[in-house]
Amino acid sequence: MADFLDGITTVTWASLKVSQQPVVIGFDLDMTLLDTRPGIAATWRALTVSTGVHVDADLAVSRLGPPLRQEMSEWFPPDRIEEAVGIYRALYPDHAIAPAMALPGAFEALDSVRRVPAQIAVITSKLGRLAELHLAHLGISVDRVYGDVFHDGKARVLRDIGAALYVGDHVADMQAAVLAGIPAVGVTSGPCSEADLRAAGATVVFEDLRPFPAFLQGMISVGRAVSGD
Repeated sequence: MADFLDGITTVTWASLKVSQQPVVIGFDLDMTLLDTRPGIAATWRALTVSTGVHVDADLAVSRLGPPLRQEMSEWFPPDRIEEAVGIYRALYPDHAIAPAMALPGAFEALDSVRRVPAQIAVITSKLGRLAELHLAHLGISVDRVYGDVFHDGKARVLRDIGAALYVGDHVADMQAAVLAGIPAVGVTSGPCSEADLRAAGATVVFEDLRPFPAFLQGMISVGRAVSGD
């Protein structure tokens, strides 16, 4: 347990418990909570059929995380990007929602947050309404969804909601947490390695979310010991 807490200031949780009600914990969506690659690949392939522009769907889903327009710019000329984004998002509900699956430990991680008790905020570069479709399809209940944000946009959300920590799979997620002044929990279920996540500011890195409940409980226990709760 001590290894989980290396680098976390012991007063962090205690301070949050005193100053913030309720405590909020943020999670990224794609490749943190959900494996959305099969459905997103299907959406890219449908976009190719619709527009006649070839997209290597497997390559595109190997680098999930940044905003859609960034990936779209790899395949479409500048004057067609907005058109392509609109078509992609129209295709998304029919192609991407049903194939998505919860990643190992996702349900247990969210349950552990509920037991704190704390609120769950999903903060993602995906449009909020599409993120909500994913969550509803898998029966995942969260308190807040913030979509269409990335890097410093995520940092702003984290600061605005007073999040206690942020969990993600991308270097930009770790950087967002650092900018917001909170611990960053990284998972290597997405495109980024443990070394990359740590270099970007991750406090701790796991292969997936299965160790998260123990980590969270350890963090709470340390905070309570410091605060006398």
